[in-house]
Amino acid sequence: MRFNRLALGAAAVLGLCSVPVIYADDAAAATASDDAAAAYLPPEGAESYKFDAEVDKMLDIVINSLYTNKDVFLRELISNASDALDKVRFLSVTKPELLQDKEELEVRIEYDEDNKTLTIRDSGIGMNKEDLTKNLGTVARSGTTKFMEGLGDGTADISQIGQFGVGFYSAFLVADRVTVASKHPDDTVQYVWESTDGHDAFYIAEDPRGNTLGRGTEITLHLKEDAEEYASPYKLRTLAKHYSEFVTHPLHLRTTSKEMVDVEEEEEAAAADADADTDEEKKEEEQTGDDEDDIEVSDEDAETEKSKKQKEVTTYSWEELNTEQAIWTRSKEEITDDDYQGFWKVVNKQANENATAWSHFDAEGNINFKSLVYLPSEIPPQLLQGNMDEYRGGLKLYVRKVLISDEFDLMPRYLSFIRGVIDSDDLPLNVNRETLQESKIIKIIKKKLVRKVVEMIRKLAIDSEKKSKGDEDEAETKEAEIDADGNVIEVDDEDDDEPNKYIQWYKKFAPSLKMGVIEDDANRGKLSKLLRFHSSKTDGEDDFVSFEQYVGRMKEWQDEIYFFAGQSEEEMEASHFMDKFKEKGVEVLYFTDPIDEYMVQNLRDFDGKKLTAITKEGIKFKDEDEDLVKRREKYYQKQFKPLTKWLNKLYGPNVMRVAISKRLGRAPAIVSSSEYGHSANMERIMRAQAFTHGANDAMMQAMRIVEINPRHPFVHKLLNACPKEDDDVVTDDTKDAAMMLYDMALMSGGFPIADNAGYSERMTRVLKTMLDVSDVNLADEVDPPEEEDEPEDVDTDDLDGLNMDDFDMDSLDLGEEDI
Repeated sequence: MRFNRLALGAAAVLGLCSVPVIYADDAAAATASDDAAAAYLPPEGAESYKFDAEVDKMLDIVINSLYTNKDVFLRELISNASDALDKVRFLSVTKPELLQDKEELEVRIEYDEDNKTLTIRDSGIGMNKEDLTKNLGTVARSGTTKFMEGLGDGTADISQIGQFGVGFYSAFLVADRVTVASKHPDDTVQYVWESTDGHDAFYIAEDPRGNTLGRGTEITLHLKEDAEEYASPYKLRTLAKHYSEFVTHPLHLRTTSKEMVDVEEEEEAAAADADADTDEEKKEEEQTGDDEDDIEVSDEDAETEKSKKQKEVTTYSWEELNTEQAIWTRSKEEITDDDYQGFWKVVNKQANENATAWSHFDAEGNINFKSLVYLPSEIPPQLLQGNMDEYRGGLKLYVRKVLISDEFDLMPRYLSFIRGVIDSDDLPLNVNRETLQESKIIKIIKKKLVRKVVEMIRKLAIDSEKKSKGDEDEAETKEAEIDADGNVIEVDDEDDDEPNKYIQWYKKFAPSLKMGVIEDDANRGKLSKLLRFHSSKTDGEDDFVSFEQYVGRMKEWQDEIYFFAGQSEEEMEASHFMDKFKEKGVEVLYFTDPIDEYMVQNLRDFDGKKLTAITKEGIKFKDEDEDLVKRREKYYQKQFKPLTKWLNKLYGPNVMRVAISKRLGRAPAIVSSSEYGHSANMERIMRAQAFTHGANDAMMQAMRIVEINPRHPFVHKLLNACPKEDDDVVTDDTKDAAMMLYDMALMSGGFPIADNAGYSERMTRVLKTMLDVSDVNLADEVDPPEEEDEPEDVDTDDLDGLNMDDFDMDSLDLGEEDI
């Protein structure tokens, strides 16, 4: 039977033993061809071994389950190399002689564009012949079948993947032949392991080159035709920096460059030949000497003639790819704020922006991981445009400082602006993003991260408010300066006042926190404490109030948190809904963000205090005499019953009902909303949805209640003019007045005019009365007589005092032909 990509399976176990790297055997290079499987010749003198593994199943895991992106092969091989380096460093503590042959602990990457090969070399622990046979020739059978079955029914345990050692196995995603050269410090011989994609055997032989490594492993990939892009320095640099930017050990890439250099006419070795010129050549020089004396040759011409000869030279250089430090692995006590801000610029890729705050912590428990997360100071462009679903999160997931993915949903949508790194030793390295996303480990990490980020924001808020309060107390206790005449010297402290750091951040990211209140049930209480609002008692752009502060300064009789949702604070401040609250000195929170309306549908109360919209019906003030209020309500209902009955009939289905208002002061009427329906502001937001399909107008329309002011003269006038019986005749003027009252009430309540055409007709009649116009027929069109065309009048007022002396005629270059 032909084992398809069998070498892949063998390589799988390499991850188990911290093995890395491979090299390409020169003796086998000549056999590479399109039909490599049939024409392949093993290294001379090599011993043949059969793979011992469920190779087909392992291949299926790699291709269909683990690696959806073949770029990760480089990540896997560098990770294996790093593990091998860690192992030899650990062993050298008790056996320093292990580093005798090669002290450097590093990974080097080379490519050959002509031969289409890629080589990864490390100076790690290396392998002897037995290690090569065991680690690269046997794929662990334990758990393979169980895992494959689990993938089918969704019960696969991700932790099993590490048992397979599939890291090395990924090399065959891009290579049709892999050669491994390895030297263990306890063995005097350097061995070569080799296999091809498609053979069911691998070969091991002594390396004919001898001990070229000193210690470590070298992996050479003979790239497939569709993978030749990996022999490019740009591609390798990009992948290595992306996945292995923070690997502990130095990671170098060998780059090549070609340039043209001048070639001397004669080498120093040729000088001896020049001294041995024959006598005949000397005579020829003497004969031509006289002729040449007549020719002058400049030094410049001689140098030009000499420098024309050039040749192409190829130069090699090593570029270190991982110069940035993984500061999240260091102790917090030894990291300065400048270090944190410097790493923020690495994470955020923005050199001119500092982070607002950060949290550096180690999570311990069933799942251990290190994390460093940042709070940005500026809104990401995607969030600025409202494209939250298209925004990619800024958290990068590492396993032992090797990047797994930067596309994990490690944060809920409302915290997608958080940037930073998470590094865990408990996660399997060899697994695709989709599978790991469903891992229980990831869910635990996500839960802990959210809790830490919310705590970071809370700490920023507390520290900022303490600092602001401290500055205020210092200003109050500061002694005034007196001049010599005894007058108080006014000191301008504006330059010393620093804005509240949390408020500056909150003004940009408030919608995200409010989305968290909507979506995150578990953290809703904590997030609600982070919210800040302007109110009827705040003053200035940076003066905000929290729910806790609002509750702390509520009236003694007040048991509700009042809010007003609208488009602008200016409109809300001037609204008639505010009349009674201003009269009683009750604070009202202003909700101006569109998301506020959705938020209060999920946040019904805070600290036991119900959130109540003042634009809804049923507003009651408990400082009033309840018995007196009831008696007044009963009296007004009876007095204005004819009017409310007639208005209900006149307004028809446009309103839910007409009621007597208990809160209006200046306004004759206002339209409020039902307690459990949409507000005017919510109706406006819903109608503005750009992608609404087949929406029912009734679903979006608020249940409107017309509240009339029983003390207003307009209402009393209408009461006298309205019909007392059903068959009473009502004048057109009375109907117009009632409809205009409704139009005014709609606009005062934040609703649009219900009937624009009817409103226009009514206003036309009002203007006719005001301007004493009896007929609105248009005047005849004028027919002016025809006139001859006349030149337009030129305004010469600005030319007064202008003369030829004002022009510099000498500066004009006028030829004779121009004059």
